[in-house]
Amino acid sequence: MTTSAMRRRPVRTTRAPRIDHEGVEQMALIRWLYGEQQRGEPVGAFYEVIYHVPNGGQRNKKTAADLKRQGVKSGVSDLVVMEGRGGWLGLYLEFKATPPKHAATAASQREWLEKADHRGYCAVLCRGLEEAKAVLREYASWELTITPGRNEMTLGSNWRG
Repeated sequence: MTTSAMRRRPVRTTRAPRIDHEGVEQMALIRWLYGEQQRGEPVGAFYEVIYHVPNGGQRNKKTAADLKRQGVKSGVSDLVVMEGRGGWLGLYLEFKATPPKHAATAASQREWLEKADHRGYCAVLCRGLEEAKAVLREYASWELTITPGRNEMTLGSNWRG
């Protein structure tokens, strides 16, 4: 290859790997909850009943279409606490990274929080790890929600053994 041909080749630059600031902070939140559980703190009880809804991320078109047919919905909150407190049925938490590393809140995410709120769930937007910790501590300080009398489901398969 001649020197002039080498000069004409485009120079490849390497991009810095994309950092998922939200994911990193959310992992830290779950690790913190586990630690609080190990220390016997009231908020640590949520470690057993919190779960992440993996709605985001890059997917190919087929996988995205399959997931949509399986019930994936745009805007569903990142974390759900499956425990009613303070008169609420549970907690939906939309988690964003600490500013200025946070992403904008999509209209579909705000709509989901509104749907949850109207259906009896505490729905909260948290910007960053520290705000999420504070929200979970406050929610843990509320009295358990007691639901009066429940109907017994007669359909479905018995999972109770």
